[in-house]
Amino acid sequence: MRAYINNKPFDFDKPITILEAARQMGIFIPTLCAFKPLNHTPGTCSVCIVRVKRADGQELTLTSCKTPLEDGMRVDTTSSTVKRLQREQVELLFADHEQDCVTCGRYGNCELLQLARNLGVRSASYTGQFTAPRTVDNSDIAISLDANKCVRCMRCVEVCNQIHGIGALRIDGIGTKAGVKVNGANRWIDSNLCVRCGQCVMVCPTGALMEHDNVDEAVEILENDELISVVQFAPAVRVTLGDAFGLLPGTNVEKKVIAGLKQLGANFVLDTNFSADMVIMEEGHELLSRLKDPHAKKPMFTSCCPAWVNYVEQHKPELLDHLSTTRSPQAVMASLAKTFLPEKIGVDPARIRVISIMPCTAKKVEAARPQLSKAGVQDTDLVLTVRELARLFKGHGIDLKTLPDADFDTPFMSRGTGAGVIFGKSGGVAEAAARTVYYVLTGKEAERIPFTESADPRVFKEATIQLGDKSLKIAVVYGLANAEKIGQEVLGGKSPYDFIEVMTCPGGCINGGGTIRSRGNYLHAFKPRFKALEEADEKSPVRQSHNNPMVQSVYEEFLEKPNSHKAHKLLHTSYDNRKAKKKAPDIRQIWQKIQLA
Repeated sequence: MRAYINNKPFDFDKPITILEAARQMGIFIPTLCAFKPLNHTPGTCSVCIVRVKRADGQELTLTSCKTPLEDGMRVDTTSSTVKRLQREQVELLFADHEQDCVTCGRYGNCELLQLARNLGVRSASYTGQFTAPRTVDNSDIAISLDANKCVRCMRCVEVCNQIHGIGALRIDGIGTKAGVKVNGANRWIDSNLCVRCGQCVMVCPTGALMEHDNVDEAVEILENDELISVVQFAPAVRVTLGDAFGLLPGTNVEKKVIAGLKQLGANFVLDTNFSADMVIMEEGHELLSRLKDPHAKKPMFTSCCPAWVNYVEQHKPELLDHLSTTRSPQAVMASLAKTFLPEKIGVDPARIRVISIMPCTAKKVEAARPQLSKAGVQDTDLVLTVRELARLFKGHGIDLKTLPDADFDTPFMSRGTGAGVIFGKSGGVAEAAARTVYYVLTGKEAERIPFTESADPRVFKEATIQLGDKSLKIAVVYGLANAEKIGQEVLGGKSPYDFIEVMTCPGGCINGGGTIRSRGNYLHAFKPRFKALEEADEKSPVRQSHNNPMVQSVYEEFLEKPNSHKAHKLLHTSYDNRKAKKKAPDIRQIWQKIQLA
């Protein structure tokens, strides 16, 4: 069969929509709701209007995302008539959209605004909103909602359903009153479905869904001379922040980030890679203990991803005993920053404030967990996402491209290994742990663990390590829909694995819900970010956590040994069964207590 798009022939033998055929031909048709990464074409925005002439001579105006291409069909996507229709549809969207663009968190990176510019929309032909204001919900510590900016594209609903299988979001209301809303609760803070991963924020084309902004609180800490500000940043931050400043995806800006934070007034800038190495020491020895104990729960799941921990607590508490009790790198660093660091530099721990820069919205919730506090004071005082750090830098005239290089401050907790840096990619935690476990059991060093593609479609990759007459089988999983199936196998006693890494976000932290968003190109930088962390690992002078001299010193001077009583008190945690509760803990109230403290 043959059809013509803008007079160019297109041959096809299988059903295909006009939009998909045009994409294959490299022909641009504007759209907001049709989202290729999710195979999502709800046909709600109607921006992809085209003119069609069928083989029987019938001429129609149709949405290309929902219309099948037909033999003999002629499609017009570029004429002045078509462009006028597309502009009118965008103008109608703006008429039902909050138009205070300057105050919007996506100002300068809004797909709706960019679409209007591309189509030549120069004025709002339709004034005023068609309906009364919709839901505005700032109750949650991680995610904010302004449904007045919602274009009902349903991307957020689909990413929650397809990637995670949770269904935490829905479109509420009908007609022009419709907008996104959290499912099963009146306020986001009350939702026990949402795990705060932020993937809905990543796919939202407008500012309807945003991370809860804590930039102003960060400035207050950094400018307070009576406080000692300790800022840590995660492995993924160094290969994601550059996108916001026009650098190539995957550019490693580690030293620029340090310089920028110092310019803002940070007293100490520490590398979360270091605490990732600490996590491996604790988690690796915990795994070994479980393998030796016939009564211990096996397999063991990683606990570094806070959205995954939220999921287990809220949706699958039967797996709680399978979770490693080791805290995440963020929580480990914060705990040491308020115990070991003040002891080393001779200051009152009460003066220290820990700011954490993370690629993740769920880290904001993790920081407020009561288990991660001392005497009612949180270890991590504040969490900023990569997007918030970009806004903080830009608001102070800091451009990464022009910054000099700088190094981490303290010689006590400032250097991580190659094993620490790969925490930012899916499979990194599992490989880092395997390197250390392999050394403990064999006395030999491993710079790389050979992972292979898994026959299980739910598993990203897997590895089998021979340890004498025994073997250790490791699985790497991302996406909670996949983790759900793997968890069912574990509970059914059918899992072939000993150690399972779970990351909520696709590809791990490099695509976390707090990373830099692009215009309509979800996961646009997956490969270069992945590669950048692997290169940083390969170039690292030390590639195994147990060989980190700073880690060794912390144990010798402060913690004695991995999984000691003191290490367990400061670097491990506990979990709650939140499935039976009607709502999640009121993190907002917890946060207010922190502020008062």
